[in-house]
Amino acid sequence: MSDSKDLLQVLWSGADVLRGKMDANEYKTYLLGLVFYKYLSDSYLAKAYDLINDTDPDNLEEAQEQYEQMLLTDDAKDFVDELKSQMHYTLDPNMTYISMLKDAKNNAFNREKLQAAFNRIQESDELFNGLFADVDLYSNRLGTGDQKQSATVAEVIKVLEGADLIHAKGDVLGNAYEYLIGQFASETGKKAGEFYTPHGPAQILCRIAMTGQEDKKGLQVYDPCMGSGSLMLSCRNYSKEPDYIKFYGQELMPSTYNLARMNMFLHGILPENQHLRNGDTLDADWPTDEVTEFDAVTMNPPYSAKWSAAEGFKQDERFMDYGGKLAPKSKADYAFLLHGFYHLRNTGTMAIVLPHGVLFRGAAEGSIRETLLKNGSIYAVIGLPANMFYNTSIPTCIIVLKKHREGRDVLFIDASNLYEKEKKQNVMKDEHIDKVLELYRNRQDVEKISHLASYEEIKANDYNLNIPRYVDTSEEEEAISLKNVVTNIGSTNKKIKEANNELLNMLNELTFSDEETKMAVDELMKVIKEV
Repeated sequence: MSDSKDLLQVLWSGADVLRGKMDANEYKTYLLGLVFYKYLSDSYLAKAYDLINDTDPDNLEEAQEQYEQMLLTDDAKDFVDELKSQMHYTLDPNMTYISMLKDAKNNAFNREKLQAAFNRIQESDELFNGLFADVDLYSNRLGTGDQKQSATVAEVIKVLEGADLIHAKGDVLGNAYEYLIGQFASETGKKAGEFYTPHGPAQILCRIAMTGQEDKKGLQVYDPCMGSGSLMLSCRNYSKEPDYIKFYGQELMPSTYNLARMNMFLHGILPENQHLRNGDTLDADWPTDEVTEFDAVTMNPPYSAKWSAAEGFKQDERFMDYGGKLAPKSKADYAFLLHGFYHLRNTGTMAIVLPHGVLFRGAAEGSIRETLLKNGSIYAVIGLPANMFYNTSIPTCIIVLKKHREGRDVLFIDASNLYEKEKKQNVMKDEHIDKVLELYRNRQDVEKISHLASYEEIKANDYNLNIPRYVDTSEEEEAISLKNVVTNIGSTNKKIKEANNELLNMLNELTFSDEETKMAVDELMKVIKEV
């Protein structure tokens, strides 16, 4: 089953087993972890079969059988060593997914065996260190007591039997994993901001970062707030040499960092091309040795996050060339931007998503923005539709940066109306994405949607980059006919007079039980007659 739709159906049905027991942010960890374990196990058996027969297995049961037989021969040690050198991990026969599935079907599943398999993979190579740390097989979320918890895991293992991860062609498996991550983002809501950038903004970021670099072999891509790694991986889609791209990414949240590592493997990224780190991007610079500048930098950092803004950062190479100003403690947006820009190669392109406030806020942010503009570093500003992201409904913008370019003009694109409304979010379709890229590449004025502003124009605007200052999207109101206004007033007055007469007739017919009420109504009638 290499068809992506069938694969998605099977994988998503695994979520159904867990959905009633925990929220999406928790069960995504279990499902994605178990899918990845199955992928590693199945890949391991397929490689073992290939080493024995020089071909892929038709089914994994046969591969398991031959693997077990091979381990009984005199060549067992050399065989396992060869497997380890190629796969970077080893699994005993009772640690494979096929072995777990057999136990699950016979109601004999033992989660200790699965934990042992996780441990073996994690201890095999630094690549896999702590990879399954979040997949807690002993959690009460799986049920109460050993039996129920084991039964839940066994049920997911049985459901995943239908997912053929070995014969999936091209990026089918990686794309299926991406789809799952997107589905979890939709169910998770606000927490999704930690790991997911929606399709539209992601494609715009990556296509812009890759523009002019499609043919480059050995391209180096960097995302210092990588989430699930989707932005970096999307860059592959626009490269003519995708197998040679080296990926450098950092992520603060350990569970999201593990998700990115799994995502890399499922997209077939070779271990030597993965350079991922779990750490705080702003707190300490990384990477600092060997490769420190990159061809493409893509970023979707947490918006207006807090950071220390400690005095020591003024001597930090990332932030020191901006007039002694640091991003404010309450809004780290420019700290993230300057970090990414510091790591951009002179010939590269950086694209970052940030809230609109970075375009016009004053004080230290205004000073940093002014320096960037004076240096010609800001190449384009693209306003995105509101309600695009799961963690915020506010409109955001993409800022494109380059180093040492000729000219200091800035292209402004107002893409705020390029979307379709769906259930929870606004969504940019392919035609919207293509339109933005067309405007970006043409770099010309198009009425009500784009404007190429000169440096003098920006300076005259006091370095304020608020998009409406440069792209006028206002619609001229229709001219009002004075004749129609007079006619409408006359018509309205006539209706008022008719209504007043009707009210007077009704008041004339009233009878009163006391003189005071009668006098009050007489006064009211006088007022109505004067109108």
